[in-house]
Amino acid sequence: MGLRPRKQFAQHWLKSDRALNQIIQAAEITKCDRILEIGPGTGVLTRRLLPLAQAVVAVEIDQNLCQSLAQQLGQSENFLLLQGDILALDLPTHLAAFPSFQKLNKVVANIPYNITGPILEKLLGTIANPVTKPFDLIVLLVQKEVAERLYAKPGSKAFGALSVRVQYLAECELICPVPASSFYPPPKVDSAVVRLRPRPMEPAALEPRCLEKLVKQGFAAKRKMLRNNLRGIVEREQLNHLLEQLEVNPQVRAEDLSLTQWVSLSNRLCVPTP
Repeated sequence: MGLRPRKQFAQHWLKSDRALNQIIQAAEITKCDRILEIGPGTGVLTRRLLPLAQAVVAVEIDQNLCQSLAQQLGQSENFLLLQGDILALDLPTHLAAFPSFQKLNKVVANIPYNITGPILEKLLGTIANPVTKPFDLIVLLVQKEVAERLYAKPGSKAFGALSVRVQYLAECELICPVPASSFYPPPKVDSAVVRLRPRPMEPAALEPRCLEKLVKQGFAAKRKMLRNNLRGIVEREQLNHLLEQLEVNPQVRAEDLSLTQWVSLSNRLCVPTP
């Protein structure tokens, strides 16, 4: 098509049929689904989504790619292409004139790795401000290191603040690894497909902003004990007492606390605002 990946948009185009098939399978697509695709690129994933879903809304920042996609797929009645930055785009406003493309319920995408964190926040929200109407399902192709952090278990090296924040908002699952050779041009890192199922946390934090602050401060220096990282928030004796109530070693590090323990610690430490 005479197109070349552009470094300014961190473009690496997926070419592996195996990876594409696994993404489609993980998305559990039905004819009722209305899908958001971020960064469709040359449209290799889009072409597989269109026959399966009720509607596909693709957001692409690259003008040259948009022109190519419009030429190739513009005749599909269930396809809507928006040019713009997904982080800045107000989707509800843009979709207001297109009733059949509203109420998107799934995200399926090979996202730019350099903005993975902001995209996750856009799709899920934060602990303090979760998305009010979350997607039913989110399937993303991300950098392998990020994927490992998303589904990491407490006590593992990969478990960190991102793990707690995302797992508070969604169930996280590894679908499959994707080697660098599956892309053109190949990135310097391997990738992986992850599936997120947004859901309310049970039990929830009574003061979500407090939990968010605790997690950020608790993981500020991973090699330090939690009581040292939280020194500016809670006195050592009080924290030791709270950890004992949770049957946790007072010398614990942040990565050793499970998500439910983080919530329990927050609920014991932070008094809800009337």
